[in-house]
Amino acid sequence: MFLRLAEQHRQFVHDLVMNLQAMAIVLEQRGYLASCYTCGGQMNSASFMVSLGENHLIRFLVSDYGITWTEMRDDRELMKLEGAEAISQLQDLANLVKYKIKPSEYRPVVPQRR
Repeated sequence: MFLRLAEQHRQFVHDLVMNLQAMAIVLEQRGYLASCYTCGGQMNSASFMVSLGENHLIRFLVSDYGITWTEMRDDRELMKLEGAEAISQLQDLANLVKYKIKPSEYRPVVPQRR
């Protein structure tokens, strides 16, 4: 059972890395500064970054050890999410591509502190 789960996790990470690479390409075509770096050809980790405007940066890291989403503005961390929450945050980025929103039209929602 555990070997099967480990293989499913490796495949999940591989698929996520492939999707991040594709998203970086499309975001660049839409006028965003975006990149996705991987280590080696195994596709088992990636560092994805995109600039959403002046001093507004998203960093998404994925590896066998975990998944994190970090949003920063003016070199300060606004939000850090891990796991499923980090992955679901990618949907907002995907909507930028899907609805063809230009960088100058994007207005991020800054989370309220509790």
